[in-house]
Amino acid sequence: MNQTISYYNEHAEEYCAATVGADMSFCRDRFMAFLPAGAHILDAGCGSGRDSKVFLKKGFIVTAMDASEKMCGEAEKLLGQDVLRCTFQEMNFQNAFDGIWACASLLHVAKSEINSVMKNLKRALKPGGIIYVSFKYGTGERTAQRRLFHDYDESSLRMLLENCEFAVCDIFITEDVRETRQGEKWVNAIARMP
Repeated sequence: MNQTISYYNEHAEEYCAATVGADMSFCRDRFMAFLPAGAHILDAGCGSGRDSKVFLKKGFIVTAMDASEKMCGEAEKLLGQDVLRCTFQEMNFQNAFDGIWACASLLHVAKSEINSVMKNLKRALKPGGIIYVSFKYGTGERTAQRRLFHDYDESSLRMLLENCEFAVCDIFITEDVRETRQGEKWVNAIARMP
């Protein structure tokens, strides 16, 4: 994980420039449909702040966080508000959020740690709260550009969520929206806290 965070610290500007314009509206709209007006959303692994900016414009309250100090700085520039520097393992929220948006961020969490991280996220949600997660589609773990990736498919993602006692609302596959990543697939899920 430290190598992954170091990568994002070293490449924050470049990474944000490459992802800030990615059109995630399809997934965001599906997530927002489950939330009440004015809901409090945790953008967990906010990266550039792209999605937080949309949520704020839609009238939601947003707490943005990222593990990379430099990514937090980039997101703060975009959002005009503070961004919390925090890892999933360090999170200590309780009953705080109506929704958690974890877009392309949990994929860096080792499978040996993912259950405890999911419990941290679950603890952060209010009863009946909604979580969105996305992972690169596949199986196993790999390293690319010094970053650790853990891939999931529909079956393994459903198992992860159900083992952590989330009620799965939707699992769906999407194509990567970045022009340079055509043909790459993502598995997405929306689940509810009991």
